[in-house]
Amino acid sequence: MQPARVVLASASRHHVQTADGPRLAVVSGRLAHEAADRAALPTVGDWVGLRPGDGAGPSYIVHTFARSTCLRRKAAGPTVEAQVLAANIDKVFIVTSLNADFNLRRLERYIDAVLDSGARPVLVLNKADVCPDPARYIDAARDVAPAAPIALVSALSGAGLDALRAEIGAGETIALVGSSGVGKSALSNRLLGAEVQLEGAIRASDERGRHTTAHRELFLIPGGGLLIDTPGIRELGLWSAGGSAPAGFDDVEAHAAACRFRDCAHDGEPGCAVLRAIKNGDLDPERLGGYLKLAAERRHLAGQQDVRARIEEKRRWKQISKQMRANPKR
Repeated sequence: MQPARVVLASASRHHVQTADGPRLAVVSGRLAHEAADRAALPTVGDWVGLRPGDGAGPSYIVHTFARSTCLRRKAAGPTVEAQVLAANIDKVFIVTSLNADFNLRRLERYIDAVLDSGARPVLVLNKADVCPDPARYIDAARDVAPAAPIALVSALSGAGLDALRAEIGAGETIALVGSSGVGKSALSNRLLGAEVQLEGAIRASDERGRHTTAHRELFLIPGGGLLIDTPGIRELGLWSAGGSAPAGFDDVEAHAAACRFRDCAHDGEPGCAVLRAIKNGDLDPERLGGYLKLAAERRHLAGQQDVRARIEEKRRWKQISKQMRANPKR
């Protein structure tokens, strides 16, 4: 096999980068058949193994190497399956704008997803050039992510971009995520030093934008590092295994450790240290509300995953039984 990295993925063909240059590739039939679900198929950021195709045709992706990190969300719609946003990323720049679209509960959701992926979050507060009081946004962001680096930038004027570039280590892969209109495309163009992404304006009514990036793509950053730009995310449904507690809530967990009951739901139980912290002003009640909402979503997802697993197991045994009836001597 020849190693390659997926730069752009589509339903039919993938653009990959090899040591010898870019190539077109398709997923081999065997690899597609053996994939447990769509999330297991090669996507942007994946390292894959190639076999040469016939003549001038595309190469075949015959192997996907294990992912060091994987940023996922629940696929939109009623289907209970994961959608991979990017693979093998070191850091995720969570971009938000300093206007009416700034939302702490949304930031908590992004931080949870990034920490669950294994990557490190960096909060990027964009559009500082149009914000008269960025300090209050910085303080609010620091309250929900005290350990994460925070970069105050303006993609329009270029202010703060040097500090943001300093967060990109040699050989690191960075993913840009955020809702439409926060300026991800503009940031991508500034970091890459070229107009590679279409930039769009935001609506004046709610200061939100429309999709200008239609697909995920990996770019080489001049001077070192790689960047994966992603389309604006309207709905970031959590995807995790086991219904574990939300990540990024060390403040809530620290108070919860002192609760009288180990399984305290922080909803009126006697001896609840979390509610006591809220009463004493040591914890924001909206912060607890965000934690409880994400925890409930994780539990619901775990239940859906269990149902799906039982259905898949039943379908598998049904197929085995059918094969045994068709070949009784075997």
